[in-house]
Amino acid sequence: MVTINERNPMSTHVSHREVWYTGRVQGVGFRAGVLGVSRGFEVTGYVQNLTDGRVYLHAEGLEPELVDFLAQIETSMDGHIRGAEVRAFTGVRTCCEFSIRR
Repeated sequence: MVTINERNPMSTHVSHREVWYTGRVQGVGFRAGVLGVSRGFEVTGYVQNLTDGRVYLHAEGLEPELVDFLAQIETSMDGHIRGAEVRAFTGVRTCCEFSIRR
């Protein structure tokens, strides 16, 4: 889990991304891979499997961090992702760390 660094607090009003990944994204360590990628970025949120075989990602942070984070997921998980539906919006931060939800 990534926790907000108290020396460098993150803004409470941030960019958000919701992403629904399709492809070979369950049963292959996809969520753990995304969690690993998150450790290199100042983002909060979570990743979880959906019952329809997709994986849902909710990420929050500054816009440049989110753009780079999602690009790194695409690079790291290349071969597993067939498609990604993305919804972007801004709002109040709702998560204080990045985690895997069951």
